[in-house]
Amino acid sequence: MGGGNPATPSTSIPKLSSGPVGQQIYSIYKARLGQFTSNGEYGSQNLQAAMYEGRATGQDYVKLQVYSPPGLSRPTFEDATSHEFTDTHVGQSFGPSWSTHWIKIKLQVPQNLLNKAHLEFHWDADNEGLIWTEDGEPLQGLSGGGERIEWILPKSFCDGNAHTFYIEMACNAMFGNAIGDTIQPPNPNRYFQLKTADIVAVNLEARALYVDFWIIGDAAREFPDNSWEEHAALQVCNGIMDTFINGHGTQESILKARELARKYIGNVDSSKVYESDKDPHVYAIGHCHIDTCWLWPWAETKRKIARSWANQCDLMDRYPEHRFTCSQAQQYRWLETLYPKLFDRVKTKVKEGTFQPVGGSWVEHDTNLPSGESLVRQFLYGQRYFQSRFGERCTTFWIPDTFGYSSQLPQLCRLAGMPRFFTQKLSWNNINTFPHTTFNWVALDGSQVLCHMAPDETYTASAHFGDVSRSISQHKSMDQDDTGLLVFGKGDGGGGPTFEMLEKLRRCRGLSDKTGLLPRVKMGDSVEDYFARLEKKAQNGTEFVTWYGELYLELHRGTYTSQAYNKRNNRQSEIMLHDIEYLATMATLKDSSYKYPKKEVDDIWEDVLLCQFHDCLPGSAIEMCYRDSDELYARVLKAGVKLLKGALSFLGLDDTTSSKSELKTINTLPWYRVEIIKLPGTEGDFAAITGGPGLANVETLTKASRSTARIRKIDDGVFEMRNDDFIVHIENGAITSLVDLAEDRDIIPNGQKANQLVIFDDKPLYWQAWDVEVYHLRSREELQPSTIYVVDDGPHMVSLCTETKISEQSWIKTTISLAASIEGQSSYVSMSSEVEWHETMRFLKVEFPVDVMNTEASYETQYGIVRRPTHYNTSWDMAKFEVCCHKWADLSEAGYGVSILNDSKYGFAVAGNVMRLSLLRAPKAPDAHADMGHHHIKYAILPHSGPLNHRTVRTARNFNHPFQLFRGPPSASDKHSSAFRLLSSIRLTGSPALILDSIKRGEDDEDVSRGELPNRKGRSIIVRIYESLGGKARGVIEVNRAVVDVKKVEKTNVLEDDGEKVAFEEGKAKIELRAFEVATFRLQL
Repeated sequence: MGGGNPATPSTSIPKLSSGPVGQQIYSIYKARLGQFTSNGEYGSQNLQAAMYEGRATGQDYVKLQVYSPPGLSRPTFEDATSHEFTDTHVGQSFGPSWSTHWIKIKLQVPQNLLNKAHLEFHWDADNEGLIWTEDGEPLQGLSGGGERIEWILPKSFCDGNAHTFYIEMACNAMFGNAIGDTIQPPNPNRYFQLKTADIVAVNLEARALYVDFWIIGDAAREFPDNSWEEHAALQVCNGIMDTFINGHGTQESILKARELARKYIGNVDSSKVYESDKDPHVYAIGHCHIDTCWLWPWAETKRKIARSWANQCDLMDRYPEHRFTCSQAQQYRWLETLYPKLFDRVKTKVKEGTFQPVGGSWVEHDTNLPSGESLVRQFLYGQRYFQSRFGERCTTFWIPDTFGYSSQLPQLCRLAGMPRFFTQKLSWNNINTFPHTTFNWVALDGSQVLCHMAPDETYTASAHFGDVSRSISQHKSMDQDDTGLLVFGKGDGGGGPTFEMLEKLRRCRGLSDKTGLLPRVKMGDSVEDYFARLEKKAQNGTEFVTWYGELYLELHRGTYTSQAYNKRNNRQSEIMLHDIEYLATMATLKDSSYKYPKKEVDDIWEDVLLCQFHDCLPGSAIEMCYRDSDELYARVLKAGVKLLKGALSFLGLDDTTSSKSELKTINTLPWYRVEIIKLPGTEGDFAAITGGPGLANVETLTKASRSTARIRKIDDGVFEMRNDDFIVHIENGAITSLVDLAEDRDIIPNGQKANQLVIFDDKPLYWQAWDVEVYHLRSREELQPSTIYVVDDGPHMVSLCTETKISEQSWIKTTISLAASIEGQSSYVSMSSEVEWHETMRFLKVEFPVDVMNTEASYETQYGIVRRPTHYNTSWDMAKFEVCCHKWADLSEAGYGVSILNDSKYGFAVAGNVMRLSLLRAPKAPDAHADMGHHHIKYAILPHSGPLNHRTVRTARNFNHPFQLFRGPPSASDKHSSAFRLLSSIRLTGSPALILDSIKRGEDDEDVSRGELPNRKGRSIIVRIYESLGGKARGVIEVNRAVVDVKKVEKTNVLEDDGEKVAFEEGKAKIELRAFEVATFRLQL
């Protein structure tokens, strides 16, 4: 049909080939990318060669002088700059470790650089530094070692004249002074050579291209090989390189290369990149985790704070999208005290919303080891500080680096006004993978917080392409929410985000919008904004998964035991503070002329809370830190003793001058106590103490007193102790039989030995002070005593001492004691050990095999009990081969059980029927002398009929609160005396599961307040009560209104806010607590 020739289709393809074109060899073109930005053999030919437009160095332009303070002192700016400076130069070395050197810099920009668009001063001595203006304002920190070495010169410096500023040089690197492996003990004689002190003209377009290429190159390396996005990234990168090479690296070629980059990432030169209306999936927040002490002492931390936070204030001025969050009220306090100008700058940024306080605690503390009251005070002091300085409390408990999270934290967070919780540390588990990212974490009492764990599994992300990608690819809760929080910035040693990180994130966002595939990141929101979105989803019906109980970290189990002195000081300080607040409160009720020592109590608490930082109390810091904490605890003890004596004296109980004075004691615990004690400073004299709460009677016992403790030798090395409750057989220092006479039951299995000292080889995979690994149990070795002899032969107490040689350098002397049975006291066998310890990577424990069977053991935790497996059925069970306990651990079956008490230990394990208390470790890093020296350790075995009950809880408290004797007037013991009536004027009756844990004055009472927050009218007493056994419990707060005129009672929170009224009639307030509830009540006078 039709006829004619068909039309020839038009085409732009030439008819004839111009020549062969080969396929790109994928691996070669990808490997090529590294040539463009490396400092290696091609550095003089690639982009690095175009980064700088000029450089000036030497004394003509940068004149250097130094003042080196004596020793390891760290003088203030005013002090340092008042001294004479001497000439110094690039190439000079400064040291030794931890010393400070003040450098005075007289800088004059040469004529050939005056008109350059961007000038920086580059300084690198491989150590940290802080730039100060000539008039004493801290400007910016320097990290050294090639990182954060630049300071943008003010425009005022480009006038051809000389300008002066200072650098405070700290002779330590970001991670201390170890050589090589950073967690090894620091080298005390490390020196740092000044390598760079230059004026540099920076080509900002070349620097921008560097970051463009970095991120697009990451896309080429990390996107899936079969994706078009990956292939496109590779083509763009190679195109950039070709453009630069063909243009001979000129500025024009750099600008053309950037245009090529924009085809893949868009326009990324301002914060407007975040203004697109596309929904983000990753929310990035800048952060700077500064360990309050770790591989450096507190004194250096104070300077790290100034260096790091000054940097962030500078970045906020340059990057409008930058939001920076930081925790730890203690660090803000240090900044406020030592760097007031910088603190004012921070306060301005807080008001603007760019610098965001978070966390609500005094420090980022350990949560396993502090007492319940200490956890409360971390929040109380932290939240009060943030509220008083910045006008707001925190709503997110921020604690990303602590070594596991105890089971009552959600309840205490809610009571402190924080319904949100952030961490990431469980990503460090070395056995099991924690299954959730976003979830509701539920405490023992049922309280919950909304928890998010950074899916990138770090709190120090470098804001790489991969960090953004992993914030979704590693997210484990995508069924409920598909967003993740990306926490970025140099951390641990401080520093925080860098300008490169902020530039990279701009490009990541541009790439997501322009090309896709990479999760879309957003800057400009706060942590609170992120959690608010999660809460809104929950309100709209999203059901987040739940996790009940502790968040046990399957790593760092050795921190329950390392640095025994420090742990003992912590517990003794907590106990002392309990007594100080109780007695000082009673003293204020006696007479208004006694001024409640609020400042002194605050100072002590703040020192104790500081020492609970998560590398201090756990035992994972360098030796310098423990010299500091020993000194601080000595100050705490001295101040505490003074306060106790002052309160006793005001109460009329301290009388050391009268010949008629008598031995007195106060039972500061909230129940009646009966105990036999050995009188200190005597040759075997004993006393029976009865009474309390409040004043107790001290009756000196004579041989004629009715007592029942006896000891006899059966054979060489074999002894029998007995009282009316127990018969105890001891053979070669070990308990081979412990018969409960009332139950006619031997609790030690036939042929086994309790109180058996055992030692283990202790070489973890890496983290020496932190870790003990499960394989250490394979090296068990029993220790045998060399000497056994009787110390006390009754009738009030019997004691047997065993001396055991551990090695040529180490020994242990253990005294096993059994007091006479006395009505009202639970009998137990106590052990008091004196240890000389000089071992290397060994672990000392004591074992108690018991004739009790249960698949779970119970351990005291803060305000409650944690039950953990005694078997290794699953990897989750086996991971808990070493766990944390407080004053007791218990293994019970139906009708009977055994508790092990201790006075300063935290590491424990129950495997099958063997209860094992951890005593001492000997790690050699980061403290080469950790735990070396002399130790005193007390523990006890408490058999009990029936299930675990209040007797264990109370006896363990008694064991940790030994009676303190003093001399007082005879009249004080009269039940009608004012002191007697006052000290027993507030009581808790009802269920024995209820514990009256703390009595103190109200924080903002008119006669107590220090004025940091508004006063509360009148006077009040705060009492904290908790349910200790795990069931609903009722009780009555009883007040002797003839002594304490309480007008009303209300239930408050741990921050002592206004709460709900509690019925109060005839001096009684009935209360009911749910299982493991912590309740705070205000008794308003």
